[in-house]
Amino acid sequence: MKLPSVKSAWNPKTAQGSSSNAGFLAPPPSRTGLGAARQGVRPQSYVLVWAVIAVFLLVAHSPIFEVPFFWDEVGQFIPASLDILNAGKWIPFTTTPNVHPPLVMGFLAGVWKVFGFSIAGTRIAMLVLAAFGVLFSFLLSIDLSRGSPGAPAIMAPVLLCISPLFFAQSMLAQLDMPAMGATSLALLLFLQNRFRASAVACVVLVMIKETGIAAPIVFAAWLLYEKRPREAAWFALPFVFLGSWLVALKLGSGHLLGNAGFTNYNLFYPLHPARLTLALLRRFYYLFVGSGHFFGTAALIMALRTMPLFQSRAWKVTASFAAFQVLLVSALGGAVLERYLLPVMPILYTAFALSFRALLPTQRRIAFGGLLVCLLIANFINPVYPFPFENNLSFVTFTELQSEAANAVFLTPGVIATTFPMTDALKRPDFGYIDRPRKVIRLEDFTAASIAPLIGKKPDVLIVYSTEWDPLHLLESAPVQWVMQKAYGYQPPLTAGRIGELLSMRIVHSWTRRGMKMSMLVRATSAAHPTTF
Repeated sequence: MKLPSVKSAWNPKTAQGSSSNAGFLAPPPSRTGLGAARQGVRPQSYVLVWAVIAVFLLVAHSPIFEVPFFWDEVGQFIPASLDILNAGKWIPFTTTPNVHPPLVMGFLAGVWKVFGFSIAGTRIAMLVLAAFGVLFSFLLSIDLSRGSPGAPAIMAPVLLCISPLFFAQSMLAQLDMPAMGATSLALLLFLQNRFRASAVACVVLVMIKETGIAAPIVFAAWLLYEKRPREAAWFALPFVFLGSWLVALKLGSGHLLGNAGFTNYNLFYPLHPARLTLALLRRFYYLFVGSGHFFGTAALIMALRTMPLFQSRAWKVTASFAAFQVLLVSALGGAVLERYLLPVMPILYTAFALSFRALLPTQRRIAFGGLLVCLLIANFINPVYPFPFENNLSFVTFTELQSEAANAVFLTPGVIATTFPMTDALKRPDFGYIDRPRKVIRLEDFTAASIAPLIGKKPDVLIVYSTEWDPLHLLESAPVQWVMQKAYGYQPPLTAGRIGELLSMRIVHSWTRRGMKMSMLVRATSAAHPTTF
């Protein structure tokens, strides 16, 4: 696919796609004027920008290239990729199949086929994709910033690259970071009036992640609103490809979305009014308040009143897509993970960067500097409330704890009981934790209901840990527990000490890193266990 030009695709005389106020007031271009010629940009320029981004990402992540696979990498994406590599099976069989299309997994399988399977190689491959994502986001920022003084388009990719969510996700073998890059490219091509190319980019997007269908829906709706049905028809193409994948999934797994549990959890469970409301509030907080985003939000509120740029067609299209994408991933997806917001993060940071132009010079420096510092700090300092470890570098800390526990378990015989993701980490050496697989009993969680069945068949070893970051013990407070129980059926987990009492086991070791803790229990009557590690 030909890369988009940095220049706007819209004829400045018609300027419907221009970011300037004059362009917004001008009449829309005729159909014969669509795809007007643009001044070209040398391919070497794109390569140079991509190389600079790639070098930054690779150097910044190089100390953690060997970090073992984390959470959903272990549970879904690495096993699915290995199934393609080892057996040519595009529908996973060593893990539970689900609706996620196989493009990223096929990409990883291809990389491993050429370079061999390794954790470091996987990290580098994902960072290469991340560099393309930042490049496309940068080009999108240039297009959306056209007509603004200064260089706000440069600020947006800087903010993106140092943001904790992108920095962590850029090296993880998951779907949302690649979806971000494909989304930025599809939106950029649409704004440049290159509808066929945008539709092809949308095909790539939906074959990366099914929730990418938000983009062709919004693009087609805009074109139909503007009475351009012929152009809108191109955006049926992503539906054809996604539909074909769903048919193949139905034939291969017996279920349209891979499995019934996935369908219920991600389609029906989130639609409970309380859960949907809390999900939307959580999305709003992360986008406009958390990690210092309140600096950008304050500037954006002012800019919406004073900058005509945000009234352009380009920004109306972009904002409508962002709103629909956020609504879609809030209504679909039981986990409410922040990584689902990655496709809109380049848009958000572009809006923030532009909005700083509405401030006085001193205010601009304070706001941009404040946001920059908060984003940098948020990579290393956790919030005071529960959050997914994959939102920043806490995922590294968690994998280090898992590795320590796995090394200790290696010296301890018998059957092990624990919860996901530690169960999967102990089953396959491919994930980077063990040299040979162990027999593991998988627990749903560490609540009393999950521990009770073990009383009659005590395991030899139990690994206990918390998957929640809760330094202020918010989840232990009565009001929060009441809300969590009503909305999510939440039950508080038992402590390692209490579990030991119920199962007649004792804690032989505990590991603590940056506020996270993992404990190993063995049978109290067993003489064959280590006492120190």
